[in-house]
Amino acid sequence: MEEILIIYYSQTGQLFDILKNIASTISDEKVNISYYEIVPKKKFLFPWKQEEFYGAFPETFLQIPIPLESVSPEILQKKYDLVILGYTTWYLTPSIPINSFLKSEEAKVLLANTPVVTVSASRNMWIMAQEKMKKLLVANNAELVGNIALVDKNLNHISVITIVHWLMGGKKTKMLGIFPKPGVSDKDIEAASRFGNPIKEALFQNEYSNLQKNLLDVGAVKVDPSLIATDIRGNMVFTKWADHLIKKEGKERSKWLVFFKYYLLFAIWLIAPIVFIVFLLTYIPMYRKIQREKAYYSSVALKQN
Repeated sequence: MEEILIIYYSQTGQLFDILKNIASTISDEKVNISYYEIVPKKKFLFPWKQEEFYGAFPETFLQIPIPLESVSPEILQKKYDLVILGYTTWYLTPSIPINSFLKSEEAKVLLANTPVVTVSASRNMWIMAQEKMKKLLVANNAELVGNIALVDKNLNHISVITIVHWLMGGKKTKMLGIFPKPGVSDKDIEAASRFGNPIKEALFQNEYSNLQKNLLDVGAVKVDPSLIATDIRGNMVFTKWADHLIKKEGKERSKWLVFFKYYLLFAIWLIAPIVFIVFLLTYIPMYRKIQREKAYYSSVALKQN
C-alpha cells in the first residue's frame, strides 16, 4: 500500500478543491491518501478586514512563524511515500500558516527524506514564493520532485479588482455581475485531475526524475516571463517595507500600513505597467536570458548561491 499525505492550508477552499481533484486520479485500492489541514491557533478570519489584510504583510513577507494546532499522532506516526503540499501565496511569499508549519518540528518529521510535490494557487505571481518554498523544503531535508502552479488567467488589473471583491466580500462571484469570477477558474480547478496521472505513475515506479517534465507536458506550470522582473523587484521593495513596518507598533504601525496600502495601489496601477513596457522593449536582446529563466522557474531545481 502506497501512503500519500496531502498537507494544506486553504483559507477560501479553492486550493482544497484543486488538491481533491488531483487526488481523485491518484486514489485506488493500492493507494491510501491522508489529509492534514494546517490550523493556526489564532485563525485568520475570512473574509478579510482591510486592517487585518494589510497588517499581515510584515510577518508574512519576513516569514515569521505563528503557533499552530498540533499534528495528530495518527499523521505523525506514519512514514509517507509521497507528500503533496498545497499552499497559497500572500505578498509574494508562502502564506503564514504554511511557512509556520515548514518551520516546525513536525515538518522535519513528516518531510525528511520524502518526495514532495508542491501545488500552489495564486493570483498571478508565484515564482519567488516557490523559490522560498524550495529553500524551506531543503531545510527540512525534503526532496522536491514536482510543482504545479495554477493562477488567475484574467488580465492583471482585472484580477486585482476581482480578488479584492472576493477576499473582502467572502464570495467567489462575478463582481457587479459583469466582471469574471476571481481566482483560478472553475474549468482549471476541475481539470487539475489530469495532474494525478503522472504523479501516480511516478509513485508506483518510485522514480521521480521525470515527474516535473511529465507534469509540464500536461500544463502544470506556465511561466509568464513578463512577471519575473516584477516579482523580483517587488521582493526587493517589500523587503524595505517589511523591515520598516515590523519595528512599528500600535497607532504608529496602523499609520504606516495606510501608507503601505497606497504604495501597493501605486505599484499595481502605475509601476507594474511601466515594468511591462520595459520588458516588451528589451524582449529581443534579452531573449536568451528570458528562455533560461523560463526553463529554470518551470523546474524543481534550486539555484546555488
